[in-house]
Amino acid sequence: MAAEGAAAPVVATYTAPSNIACIKYWGKRDAKWNTPINSSVSVTLNQDDLHAKTTIVASPAFDADRLWLNGTEEDVAASKRITAVLREIRARAGTAAGAGRATAPAEWKVHVVSANTFPTAAGLASSAAGYACLVAALADVFGVGESYPGELTAIARQGSGSACRSLFGGFVRWEMGSAADGSDSIAVQVADEKHWPELEVLILVVSDQKKETGSTDGMSTSVATSELLAHRAAAVVPKRLAAIEAAYLARDFATFGKITMQDSNQFHATCLDTYPPVFYMNDTSRHLISLVHRINAAAPDGEMRAAYTFDAGPNAVLYVRRPHVAEVLAVMLDHYPAAEGGDADYVSDARVAAEAAAVEVPAALACEPAARRPGVLRKIYHTTVGDGPRR
Repeated sequence: MAAEGAAAPVVATYTAPSNIACIKYWGKRDAKWNTPINSSVSVTLNQDDLHAKTTIVASPAFDADRLWLNGTEEDVAASKRITAVLREIRARAGTAAGAGRATAPAEWKVHVVSANTFPTAAGLASSAAGYACLVAALADVFGVGESYPGELTAIARQGSGSACRSLFGGFVRWEMGSAADGSDSIAVQVADEKHWPELEVLILVVSDQKKETGSTDGMSTSVATSELLAHRAAAVVPKRLAAIEAAYLARDFATFGKITMQDSNQFHATCLDTYPPVFYMNDTSRHLISLVHRINAAAPDGEMRAAYTFDAGPNAVLYVRRPHVAEVLAVMLDHYPAAEGGDADYVSDARVAAEAAAVEVPAALACEPAARRPGVLRKIYHTTVGDGPRR
């Protein structure tokens, strides 16, 4: 029901997850609507481990929209992305059927407080979590219902492209769409978070600093200058999408992992093909790639152990099946131990860290003591596949 005439503020708090693409989105078809040049697909991470948390208060007493991100106030009016989300949500205020609680009328201003539990703007899809959380909370506050499936994901996409995928759990495809207004560029859940319980994730944080070249700037330059990117979008991505979705549904890790790694490599190749080139990975990233291939080659049963992917940043995300998590983590800790006297929570999950400590690293994968790199990684997160936004 609407809160017409009521002085009481309307409040909602939500959390929302990050997602990591296996088939990457890179390049905008239409910057105004933030639509992509290719479809993409991602795994939603468990927000028990990494999430954005957003509290929104709407009140007739507020004279302006305001937003604080990680403790710092942002200029709402100066952000086209934030104003676009607010505009689209307000245009649909009061459309939810049977909300069961008071909602705010469109004219009420909002104060928004949002924070991430993981590094921001470092290539770990913090903006995806943030905008998904913002849209979910705003839709609750203003009583917004969908007039067609995926409408809220189309709004989240206008804030951050990959945010549309964080409105669902599990394995999620973002359709590139073809409509001029972007209305069919929406997220669709391919499989829910319970489909592949064996699939887990290790995130190796090489840098927790803001990346030098933002994704928006990087992709606009790539679209303008990279012939490889155009070929990838038209000829490579459609086949890979079909193949990786089939592999995920079949829980075929070898195929899923190979395509994930190939697509990550090709994405970064398009960044190098950009003029001037854009560099997101660094020497540590490249060493981690080599190490994953060594781990897979050394597996005594010949089965793939881990698959890496890198978004627009140097941080490695490894997909690993549960039986092999300790084994893979043990190798990583042998090469990249915590700094002496460093963070006691260097590995976010104490149970998994203890299991890895009990693993004897095979001689073929062991690091020479002089070659170890203590303190080079900032942190290692362990997580699983998770659900969408929570109230």
